[in-house]
Amino acid sequence: MSEANQILTALANKRVLIVGLGKTGLSCARFLNRHGVEVAITDSRETPPGLEVLQQELPDIAVFVGSFQAEVFERADYIIVSPGVSVQELHIQAASARGAEVVGDVELFARLAEAPVLAITGSNGKSTVTTLLGEMVRLSGLNVAVGGNLGTPVLDLLEQPVPDFYVLELSSFQLETTYSLNAKAATLLNVSEDHMDRYAGFDDYLLAKTRVFNGNGVVVLNKDDENVISLRGRLEKEHEISVFTLEKPEAGEFGVCTNDDELWIYFGEQALLPVSKLKIKGKHNVANALAALALGKAAGLDVDAMLNTLLIFPGLPHRTEWIANINGVDWFNDSKATNVGAAQAAINGIDANKLVLIAGGQSKGQDFSPLRETVSGKVKTVILLGEDSQLIGDVLKDVTDIKYAESMKEAVQLAVDSANPEDVVLLSPACASFDMFNGYEDRGQQFVNAVKEVATL
Repeated sequence: MSEANQILTALANKRVLIVGLGKTGLSCARFLNRHGVEVAITDSRETPPGLEVLQQELPDIAVFVGSFQAEVFERADYIIVSPGVSVQELHIQAASARGAEVVGDVELFARLAEAPVLAITGSNGKSTVTTLLGEMVRLSGLNVAVGGNLGTPVLDLLEQPVPDFYVLELSSFQLETTYSLNAKAATLLNVSEDHMDRYAGFDDYLLAKTRVFNGNGVVVLNKDDENVISLRGRLEKEHEISVFTLEKPEAGEFGVCTNDDELWIYFGEQALLPVSKLKIKGKHNVANALAALALGKAAGLDVDAMLNTLLIFPGLPHRTEWIANINGVDWFNDSKATNVGAAQAAINGIDANKLVLIAGGQSKGQDFSPLRETVSGKVKTVILLGEDSQLIGDVLKDVTDIKYAESMKEAVQLAVDSANPEDVVLLSPACASFDMFNGYEDRGQQFVNAVKEVATL
């Protein structure tokens, strides 16, 4: 019997509880049911996402919704926690204290997967690097399965033919309950304040991210992020270290420097590709490209295939996505920027001296003061909307012009009134979206729709 079958057979003899439904919980229920493991599900919401689908597909599964009940947890000896549920939840803590095993779907995946993993985490850029690296694997002539926090849940990937590589985007929430991951190569792209409403402080958030380096694979570090590169001394005792930087690289590093008056991507002293040839634009996307190259090299991918991928990869929607040029003004949709660090990267990455920024939403407990230096001298007007717009306005009111909007449509119209030819309008909210929208995609699409409406006037 294979190791994976042994694990699943052992699970079939346990009382398994899935905590939190939604996309991940539904994936766990389907996977375990297919492999003969009986489960129960609990969710504190009355009508969690995926409930109707679960009841149609798996009507025999016991479901407890509306609140967490102590007796449900007391019966479980194996608990799978969805990323949206904190492991600090009292019933989970009590179950763990009496000996129940508490894991996430990524941990179960790590125990069962039969192909090497390339793992990506960070506050910003995860989805772009994950997708880009997946394309690099494909263009190298290899089979790849891409998922995790992006797209396909990890247990769904195990139902597909075993690939040459798994490429996974992993959030801090997923990594909290992951212990056995031993990625062939892993990166922490950057760290800035995010999800401070979930963590005791920044150090706890960083600690969750560093779980991506469990095991003995190659560690890819961003030399330009002081919180990331500070990990080098500890990690290099057990790992091979690969480094990328937006500065001139040292031997064995990926970086950027000038060649014949043009910026090029380099590996050590070897010039690889002019930055101008990349389809994805902005300094943060150059950093994303460098991270993907470093991961690909660690995986042994073909260099020419990786460079060819950079020539054709268009980027992802809602991530510094160019929308239109209207009367000489370029409009960019960066709705995926749900934290301050992401907004800073987008602002710094836009090649324009005068920006009109649309921002605001739910703060998630963030400190907005780092935006002051980024905005000062480059952003001429900030248009704010959403639940915590006043918090941002109070921080920025003495470094730029502030305007407030009640809707995305009004924000776009204020941007039209504020922008002159050769200016750039950038939606980069620095906040979560659920106060006014059904997610960052909905927020970005409403922005795009409003911009297109302006273009037809």
